Amino acid sequence: MNNQTVNNSVIFINDLADKRLGAYLNIKERDLTGRQSRFIAEGKVVLRVLLQSAQFEAESLLITENKLAGMQDILSLCSSDMPVYVVSSAHMDQIAGFNVHRGILAVGKRKTPSDINRLIESVPENGLMLILCGISNHDNIGSIFRNAAAFEASCVLLDETCCDPLYRKAIRVSVGATLQVPYTHNGQIDDIIKAVAETGINLIALSPQSTQSLYELPAHGRTALLLGTEGDGLPPHLLTTLQTARIPMSRHFDSLNVATASGIALSCLSRNHFE
Repeated sequence: MNNQTVNNSVIFINDLADKRLGAYLNIKERDLTGRQSRFIAEGKVVLRVLLQSAQFEAESLLITENKLAGMQDILSLCSSDMPVYVVSSAHMDQIAGFNVHRGILAVGKRKTPSDINRLIESVPENGLMLILCGISNHDNIGSIFRNAAAFEASCVLLDETCCDPLYRKAIRVSVGATLQVPYTHNGQIDDIIKAVAETGINLIALSPQSTQSLYELPAHGRTALLLGTEGDGLPPHLLTTLQTARIPMSRHFDSLNVATASGIALSCLSRNHFE
């Protein structure tokens, strides 16, 4: 394989020392999240979401030779000046530092920062939004975003103690939903709650200690569902000041994974949207 350019932006590379591959080197050890808002996206499904995203854009692609022929539909979504680097499968494993990349990687970045007030205002009548507090597990973040996309939540507001939705594993677990569902990730939870409450949106804190069943709540009006971390749950002062609800379950087992709970709650609160 020789260094050459085919179809404008498709560039074949066989030198692992090529500086153009720098952003992809040792991804497992060098997570790009947080470096000028850049991140790594993996796989064809996630890449398609990235290339069609209004919030994010791809800076470059890195794919293996054996994937190139089947990527024409994806490449048609790329701008003519975006570099698409092509390497051998063996070189891809060496570059990335792991072998579960499906032969397709991209470096992406956020186009513009999200504004919390604009996101809150965008929630439509009878629309849903999620507020996350202290969720530090990337698998849970990815799964929650996937549920948010499945049940058409308008946005997700994460407080500053949550982990980054642009972490590679979170993006992969979400199947690209973290690149699709609008979100903000900053600020203290009390300030986020205040900003939402001032707009008149119904706030519901999900807690297994609540005496109110989630299924007894009216499913109308704009609603914000507040979820806390597993174990400690939501801060006590929020549970005493906000309306709470629980998911009814066996008296012999009172705990659900927060991602599973988010799916059940979103399905319940959005049940009128998909009939």
